Amino acid sequence: MLVEVFSDTVCPWCYVGKRRFEQAAAARAQVAIDLRWLPFELNPDMPADGADRAGYLRARFGDVNRFADAQRTLQGLGDDLGIEFHFERIARMPNTRRSHALIAWAAGRPEGVRTQSDVKGRILRAYFTEGRDIGDPQVLAAIAGEAGLDSAAARAAIDEPALHREIASLEERARSWGISGVPAFVFERRYLVSGAQEPAVLLELIDRLAVERVAAS
Repeated sequence: MLVEVFSDTVCPWCYVGKRRFEQAAAARAQVAIDLRWLPFELNPDMPADGADRAGYLRARFGDVNRFADAQRTLQGLGDDLGIEFHFERIARMPNTRRSHALIAWAAGRPEGVRTQSDVKGRILRAYFTEGRDIGDPQVLAAIAGEAGLDSAAARAAIDEPALHREIASLEERARSWGISGVPAFVFERRYLVSGAQEPAVLLELIDRLAVERVAAS
């Protein structure tokens, strides 16, 4: 079952959505899921070296505490999902292009789906729990190494023009499919589930598609 997920690495709801999807997939371990993490940059015009997060929030929204209530809600959800949100540790608002390049590169390593999902999770944890600058090439190379990958090869890959063109092409695909927000889960290129839905919502669709596949065969 093909599931393509468009998301960004600075989107906390994408982190929630990832964990909820993993819960749904674990509940249907008998279903073979071909899971692919695809890019969707929420701030594509962010400078390559990012920006001071407090200054960015102040300039864009007029208040660094604009999302304080939402962050408390996310922290509560995170407690139930095994996610430690520490927004107070985040000092930089990164450009996420290189992090998406690392995720795309990871998909081509051995055990691609599993490796890509692991790297995606490590990047999210690095940003939301550890407050690391995931726009920094050295940080991304270190994350690759922590995932058991060749950190030097990862460092070279994240600035590879072909990977950046691939990311731009995938983001154009998302727009052509009518996707304007993330996370967005596309099942078998037939059904779109928008937002960090509860596992029950995802399970209903997984079950429906599994029944359809059996009936078709």
